[in-house]
Amino acid sequence: MKNYTLGVVESKFADIVWENAPLSTTELVKLCEKELNWKRTTTYTVLKRLCNGGLFKMEKGEVSVLTSRDEFYATQSEHYVKENFNGSLPAFLTAFTSNRKLSKSEVDEIKKMIESFEEK
Repeated sequence: MKNYTLGVVESKFADIVWENAPLSTTELVKLCEKELNWKRTTTYTVLKRLCNGGLFKMEKGEVSVLTSRDEFYATQSEHYVKENFNGSLPAFLTAFTSNRKLSKSEVDEIKKMIESFEEK
């Protein structure tokens, strides 16, 4: 997958594909008409863009997922931390929590995550 970002509308479109794939282009057009009030041409234009971005694949009238929602957002998060915090997760967490306190359950969950990723 290329380093690709989604705008608000593209994100809604991608969610439709992720939730329903694999699906035919006919089904996708109908879903986009219903959910986004799009014409067929708009659906195909955005689909082509996201296929070129490495998220989806369209072959023989069927749309399938190349990059899952979790994979996509994990990559985006890593890129964001790398670009904005010099790759420092602690710097990101400091900025993220600077205006709010974490609940006890959030702290416990983060501790468990850290322990599971800690080098042995």
